[in-house]
Amino acid sequence: MENARRLNFGAFLVPLHDTNEKPTLTISRDLQLIELLDELDYDEVWVGEHHSGGWANILAPELIIAAAAERTRRIKLASGVISLPYHNPFMVASRAVQLDHQTRGRFILGVGAGSIPSDPYMLGIEQTDTRPRTTEALEVVKHLLESDEPITRKSDWFSLQDARLQLAPYSRNGIEIAISSALSPNSMRTAGRFGLGVMSFGSPRPGIPVPDLNQQWQYAEQAAAEAGQTVDRANWRITQTVYVAESREQAYADVRAGFDRWVHGYWEDIFHLPVGIDGVPRSQELEANVELGNTIVGSVEDCIAAIERLQENTGGFGGMLLMAHDWASWEKTKRSYELFARYVAPHFTGALVRPQASAEWVTGHGHLFEASYTAALRQAMGQPSSS
Repeated sequence: MENARRLNFGAFLVPLHDTNEKPTLTISRDLQLIELLDELDYDEVWVGEHHSGGWANILAPELIIAAAAERTRRIKLASGVISLPYHNPFMVASRAVQLDHQTRGRFILGVGAGSIPSDPYMLGIEQTDTRPRTTEALEVVKHLLESDEPITRKSDWFSLQDARLQLAPYSRNGIEIAISSALSPNSMRTAGRFGLGVMSFGSPRPGIPVPDLNQQWQYAEQAAAEAGQTVDRANWRITQTVYVAESREQAYADVRAGFDRWVHGYWEDIFHLPVGIDGVPRSQELEANVELGNTIVGSVEDCIAAIERLQENTGGFGGMLLMAHDWASWEKTKRSYELFARYVAPHFTGALVRPQASAEWVTGHGHLFEASYTAALRQAMGQPSSS
């Protein structure tokens, strides 16, 4: 498949860290990971916003992005995501422009409705209001980022009067905006209505099969057509939990305990969600989730095959985000990102096409160079050239 060789790759940092570890050090390690991703030539990294649950302990992704901007050279830095119902849209747009300048155009504004019910509860927001608020705020944010005209808007949760930003974005073509999407078609339709990029969660919570992502994309295309907009699969990212090792057996051994802790310590114990799979013992849940397609664990070859299947099942997308996790030790986790960058990603970016073609050409035309090789060898050994 041709489009399978033109993917971008990045990472998605919820992030999720066990509550037994000192938060100060996990935040420091998240910044180290972003530096590593930049060195390994990943295209982008997304940083989440959460306010409860303990594990997802980055409260203000903009601050992490600002710090990461000073530590990196080329990687794009995205909010993953700013939960629009929690913020005045004027301040969201203001911080986006600030980061666009500080990153010299490397900032992506990722937005969404928020995913943890306890966050809006603490803010006194009804869960049913989060999606309407997201759409309402998004309209304002887009206007502030794209227009010089002031905007006046009054709603039941924010009010703006002759509002406009005093700084234009640094990026000449404007700040890229993408919206997150889980199982509901709402976000895909919003993306289509506004002509936005999408960040889809291709790894649902444990025990649930991967959603029909191809159908999800159809929602975006239909909404775009109705609104006179366009959406591009090149701006569609899909997140996946991924771990790569030198062999499948080593990969499973590295992450089994951490995967179990993530499934049962986070999803089950904190959120009281069903995570099991009928007929599957707990000791085999890792294998079962890999079989379902909602996580990728294995060798380089296993990962390549899984991404190819995902490309085929979705009809094609533009980017893949590796969901950061602490399933293995820090050293082994870094090794996984390195293996992926060196041997998996190039299979889909086209970086291997010319080197491999050159090697094949020389191999196939060796008879043309045999005389030259022989003459050079004789000369190096001080022997006279044959006539």
